Amino acid sequence: MRYGVLGPLTAWDSDGRVVRVPEAKVRALLAILLAHGGGPVSADRLVTDLWADAPPATPLNTLQSKVSQLRRALGRDQVVHQPAGYRLLVDEVDAHRFEELVDRARAAGSPRVRADLLDDALGLWRGPAYADFADSPFARAEIARLGELRLTAVEDRAEARLELGQHTAVAAELGDLVGSHPLRERLRMAQMRALYRSGRQTEALNSFHELRRELGEELGVAPGPELAALHEAMLRHEPHLAPPVAARERSNLPTPLTPIIGRVAEIAGIRAPLVEQGARLVTLTGAGGVGKTRLALAAADGMRFPDGVWLVELAGLDRAASAADIADRVMTTLGLCESSSTPQAAELVDCLVDAAAGKDLLLVLDNCEHVLEQVATLAERLLTGVPGARLLLTSREPLDVPGEVVRPVPPLELPDDAAAGEVLAAESCSAVELFVQRATAAVPGFALDVGNVRAVSAICRRLDGIPLALELVAPRLRMFEPEQLADSLDDRFSLPSGAGRGRPSRQQTLRAMIDWSWELLGPDERTVLRRLAVHADGCTLRAAQSVSSDQGIPAPRVLELLARLVDRSLVVRDGDRFRLLESVAAYSAERLAEAGELDAVRDRFVRHHVELAELADRELRGPEQQHHLTRLDAETVNLRRALDLAIRGGHAESALRLVNAMTWYWYLRGRHGEARRSLQAALATDGGAPALRAAASGWLTGVELRSTPNAVPVPDLAAITDPVLLARLRWFIGAGLLDDVEHELGVRMLEQSLADARAHRDRWTEAAVLVERRTDVERAAEVFGELGDRWGQLRAARSLAELAESDGDRSQAARMHREGLRSAEDLALWTEVVESLCRLGQNSLAGGDPAQARRFSERALRISTDRSYHCGVFQARKQLDDITRGEPSWTLLRTS
Repeated sequence: MRYGVLGPLTAWDSDGRVVRVPEAKVRALLAILLAHGGGPVSADRLVTDLWADAPPATPLNTLQSKVSQLRRALGRDQVVHQPAGYRLLVDEVDAHRFEELVDRARAAGSPRVRADLLDDALGLWRGPAYADFADSPFARAEIARLGELRLTAVEDRAEARLELGQHTAVAAELGDLVGSHPLRERLRMAQMRALYRSGRQTEALNSFHELRRELGEELGVAPGPELAALHEAMLRHEPHLAPPVAARERSNLPTPLTPIIGRVAEIAGIRAPLVEQGARLVTLTGAGGVGKTRLALAAADGMRFPDGVWLVELAGLDRAASAADIADRVMTTLGLCESSSTPQAAELVDCLVDAAAGKDLLLVLDNCEHVLEQVATLAERLLTGVPGARLLLTSREPLDVPGEVVRPVPPLELPDDAAAGEVLAAESCSAVELFVQRATAAVPGFALDVGNVRAVSAICRRLDGIPLALELVAPRLRMFEPEQLADSLDDRFSLPSGAGRGRPSRQQTLRAMIDWSWELLGPDERTVLRRLAVHADGCTLRAAQSVSSDQGIPAPRVLELLARLVDRSLVVRDGDRFRLLESVAAYSAERLAEAGELDAVRDRFVRHHVELAELADRELRGPEQQHHLTRLDAETVNLRRALDLAIRGGHAESALRLVNAMTWYWYLRGRHGEARRSLQAALATDGGAPALRAAASGWLTGVELRSTPNAVPVPDLAAITDPVLLARLRWFIGAGLLDDVEHELGVRMLEQSLADARAHRDRWTEAAVLVERRTDVERAAEVFGELGDRWGQLRAARSLAELAESDGDRSQAARMHREGLRSAEDLALWTEVVESLCRLGQNSLAGGDPAQARRFSERALRISTDRSYHCGVFQARKQLDDITRGEPSWTLLRTS
């Protein structure tokens, strides 16, 4: 039986049909038993609660009669008599489920997850709690308790939605609620924040004054210190009250470190074709350093598309990269799941088009010039196959494909002869504004004045208004006065352009500036700068030290040298990463080759990332799992470059070590296609120890068993001497064989894996096998909990839920599925999130709660659609059809 008390009292049977409970006193008896949560209630207490001061002549006999009536309605076994009194056997109560969801929401780290869980929780309310018994003394305490929990959940949800930037909706939602509960300070604070962020600052302040007046009149007290502090902050318009900039969950655009200068017209010229004129491909062209990337990001940041705005950086791709390589990078950026049949490299463009077919989004493809033909191929396929896709490209030349709108990016505005000597006129020119901004950052106290305005104007004109050149030169004011700097530039540009001869004039200007910046560096600074060029997507300090250090430059000194390069604007610090701007990276790569260090630095780069992957692989099965998943996410581009360098250099040992270490990460992230292609590429490289080759073959087999309908032969693992690795590979392959024609072989491999794991005290593999075999799953859950492996806990919880379902214990199954869902959400394992939601939906439908089943299934469909997870879309839609027909579905996903 299932009961609802969040609204009128309702009971449903196992088929979801409403159970009629006749007669008011019998319904009151049910309400009293529910209010005690399934605990025993004495006969005397029941009599008092039912009849208060006017009991019947024979109260115990009459009570027994009401109990009999209730048993006839619910079933005789549902109301039990014990020495302590009567109690109701409670399977599910909507109030209990509401409290579970609220607790989960409070434990969740993501505001999106909190908001979704609280939506589910508050959606259970059909009216006031125990609505039929609002005046009954027995229900007052429980009604008050649940009502307070409901209001607190509303406040929690409002705060989560404010974190997501949904202030306008929150302001509208809370108006009536604040009117009903005018003295709740937390509710009032949420409303004030929402009003303030919606541009309704006067209303926000009036809300505070209204509360202060009502508190004084009703209670004789003043608002609390937190609310008073919020009021003061609003009066001062403090910056932290502004809407959160990072509330863009459907975008990966970086937050700019400084505001863009002087590009208003250009931004409008980029947005108009894409938003208003129906264009679907806009290419920004121009010389290196002119600000194409910065302009593209600024323009994209102001556009909104239902499926997001996404930056895909192509600078790290090799010139030999294919359109499929670019498609793979786009899919990874969008977080799209691959279909159940993992595509080969040649099929990746089609896979991307299929995955994005129904999406409405903007892709910003940055730095396309070295892979122009490949980008053109991909662009034509995307624009043809994805009607909602728009592309914004940056390149030194256009794609030259039908429908392309080309926007040349000009340099910044320069002062003419008349403006060059006037401070107000000069500083209104964007080139001067940028130079002064960067100069002020480099030399505190610097300002444009009548004494230096002509020199600053001359500097900007000599540098052609190229943003990167201006940024490189501005820090030189630490060593030169503006007039000296201007004279130095005149001297420099009177010299032959050397390697820059033949380039367009602006490109020669930029080359000259980078040359000059290079010549002003010390030998060790030059060494570190050129070695940084090997990193495809920036690097952490640890990576910079590992790759850039040698006997001449010890690792601790790299930090000092990096700091100097940041000061000189040659290296950009972005959080915990260091990056080279495009033109500086290309220049540094040339210098690296000239120095004869290219092979040695690449070898160190590969070695560092092999070691990083092997360390992460060891930690991905313990309490640091989430940290290392995030770390490998951040290093995806560099790890791909390391594998590519190892394969192209014929270093099979490094390539095999890298793919063997990365396979578990790829599996957890659902990147079966990348795992398959990478393992195949490494195995196609001649050489490597037999044990490494056998391990890679084993991982490849396990991946293929989970991603292809074709028969997959089991490789010979005899060359593997590490017993722990051998046990894990047998588990990985054996589990994949359970759904294959070789089921019996899979069972034997799992049994051998379990024996080996126990013999060598490998608790992780032992637990993994126990979960897969559905034997002693409680032990597996305990081990995974002790190891701190959240993925393992998720899988154990799912197996426990399946066992509970087979025993008919749907409440236990739901609790286990919710535990698994929480782990999957925390780890951002979206295929696992979808499976958990689908199973919760099936459990709810089987338990007679179609409304809850629909909520779970709709959420699974939403996530599957967002991630282009086709199996999940199919399953969620099937469940929604089943819910509409009132038929439970038992077609479960399998992602092992």
